[in-house]
Amino acid sequence: MSLAAKLPFRHRHAAGFPGLGSQAVPTDADALDYLDRMAAADGASVEVGVATAVDAFVADAKELGVFSALKACCILAGARTLAGALVPVVGDAPTNVADGFVEGDFSRTAGLTGDGTSYIDSGRANDDGPQNDRHLSVYVSSASTQGRAFAGSTDRSVPPTRALLLYWSSNQISADVQSSTSAQAAYTGGETFIGASRSSSASQSLRINNASQTDEFSSLGTYSRNEFVFARNDSDSTFEISDATIAFYSFGTSLSLEDLDTAVTNLINRLKFALLVGENPSGLDPDTIDYIVRGYEAGGSLE
Repeated sequence: MSLAAKLPFRHRHAAGFPGLGSQAVPTDADALDYLDRMAAADGASVEVGVATAVDAFVADAKELGVFSALKACCILAGARTLAGALVPVVGDAPTNVADGFVEGDFSRTAGLTGDGTSYIDSGRANDDGPQNDRHLSVYVSSASTQGRAFAGSTDRSVPPTRALLLYWSSNQISADVQSSTSAQAAYTGGETFIGASRSSSASQSLRINNASQTDEFSSLGTYSRNEFVFARNDSDSTFEISDATIAFYSFGTSLSLEDLDTAVTNLINRLKFALLVGENPSGLDPDTIDYIVRGYEAGGSLE
C-alpha cells in the first residue's frame, strides 16, 4: 500500500514530496467543491486515492455529457462518515428522515444499507423538472428483500397513477418514468447500475446489468411530491422501504443511461480500488481496476 495515496487530499504534500516522486490529485473545480464540502461534514479530507476517484467521475460525466443532467445526486460511498456520504455532489442536501440511518449502516466501499424503516428524502420534487425530460438512477451493491422500492415517487390523486420509480419485485425491476405503465427487466438482487430516462412523450428507456431497452409508454403530468431513495413517496406517505445497499443515486433531466452507467460504475470501482488496495487509481485503465478489485473482493491481494 502507498502512504502517498492515503494522505488527505488537502495535505500539503498530497501531490508529492521533494525527491520522493509525485502523484495525481483532484483538479476539477466542481469535484473540489464537492470534496471540500464533504470534508467539512466528515471533519477531515478524504484520502488522495478517494479524491482522485471522485475527480475522475466528475471529469468522465462531463466528457460523456451527463454531468449537467444531474440535479440531485449523492455518492453514498467513499466518504469517511455517514455525514460526508449525505453531502450532495449537486442539488439540495438530502434529508436522513428522522435520522433513520446511523453510522453502522454506512460502508465506504459498498454504500448505505437500508433497514426496512429508514429512507432519504432527496429534496428534489417531481415537478422540479419537465414532464418529458427526466431520469433517475441508483447503483445497487446488493439487495435482499423483494417488493421494495429503490427510489422515486407515485401519485394516485387523479387516475391513472403517475410514477417516477425504480421498484424490485418477483425478480424483476419495474421502471416508470412519468408514466402509468412499467418497463420491466430481470433482476435477482446483485450489484448493478439501474437507471431509467425519458426524453420524449412517447417512450422511456431502462438500463440494468449492462443492457438497455426502450419501451413505448406515453408520459403523464408532473406532481408536487419529493423523490425518495430507499422508498417510494406516495401521497406524502412512505411505502416499500428497502433494505438494499445503495452506493449512488441521481435524479435530473434525461441523459444517456449507458454513459451514466459507465461513469458511475467506474467511480465505484475506483473508490473500491483506493480503499481496498490503498493505491491511487488515477491513470489506471478501468478494466484493470475492475479486475484487481474483483480479486480483492474474492480475498486476494497484490502483495
